[in-house]
Amino acid sequence: MTSNSGISENTPHLLVLGMGGTIAGLAPNPEESPLQYEAGQVGVDALVAQVQSVVPAGVKLVSRQLVNINSRNLTDAHLTALGLAVSEALLDASVRGIVITHGTDTIEETGLFLQTTCGKLAQTQSKRVILTGAMLPSNAPRADGPVNLLDALRWASMPMDNCPSGIYAVICGRVCLAMDLAKRHATALNAPLQNAPSSSVSLINPSWLSGVKAVQAVWNEDLPIPGEDEWPWVEILTSHAGARPETITHWLSSAVQGFVLAGSGQGGFHDDWIKPLDQAMVQGIALVRTTRTGAGTTLHNIPELDAPGCCASGALTAPRARIALQLALNAAKQANKAGKPLTWQDFFAKITDLPEIR
Repeated sequence: MTSNSGISENTPHLLVLGMGGTIAGLAPNPEESPLQYEAGQVGVDALVAQVQSVVPAGVKLVSRQLVNINSRNLTDAHLTALGLAVSEALLDASVRGIVITHGTDTIEETGLFLQTTCGKLAQTQSKRVILTGAMLPSNAPRADGPVNLLDALRWASMPMDNCPSGIYAVICGRVCLAMDLAKRHATALNAPLQNAPSSSVSLINPSWLSGVKAVQAVWNEDLPIPGEDEWPWVEILTSHAGARPETITHWLSSAVQGFVLAGSGQGGFHDDWIKPLDQAMVQGIALVRTTRTGAGTTLHNIPELDAPGCCASGALTAPRARIALQLALNAAKQANKAGKPLTWQDFFAKITDLPEIR
């Protein structure tokens, strides 16, 4: 752990956790080809040093590198380590808030993970956790990382009467609940929250703030963080023209525990999948339907009636639905060990039934 201003770790401070990503990337030829780069090359202490002189007055910073990777290579073990680090920091009286620098490719998975495993803890400890990243490498001529990091630090340190504690994301001058992240553009600077309900960093929208408070009022218990080797195996399968039943039957002899079905339109899937998916449910494989369109809500029993072993994803994208299903399966397993007769559907519904901020 590095104290970027020479302070003691017992001094009240913001903790910056580095996960790598484009914000920590370097391009060999940034002037001519800024999008040809390698992610996860610059340490988080160096990223913090870039903005140290312009952080809000009185804010002390401490940085810690958890991993420095291209976020497309994010693993279950990385999420476990991050979740435990965030939980520990939330319980540390010297930590006033947490900022996480992260690659944008999988930032939506991490946002959903942190909300559902640390969201209530952040509220009870009156702290904010802020995810941020960048779309351009750190040495690009107009790198967006420093501004995004500075905005995240400002958001983490603002008075609590401005906005409640919780898990947020700050990118390209905009803010959203971290669980609303969804990268829907390949290159736009605001790609991770392009279509997410959001509020400006400099001006909080009262309607958005009301929605945030509604979500937080409902989320009353965090789900357990799976151990590194306890994450259920869940795959995303996409329905398309010409889909074959073998796409499903291929998995039925494996140890897979769940499928997220990225269906067409409102989340429908090819008729040739019906029989093998019925067999999957007989084997106890959990099914979640979502839409491959990238936006909109997948509703239960629409367009057809859902089987008892299949749930609709609500507003969750396929990547977020996968994390939600993994956490729900793990939570049900832990509950059953404790003698509580709860199903994965019970925990999955807790996530999908959260109010949607419009």
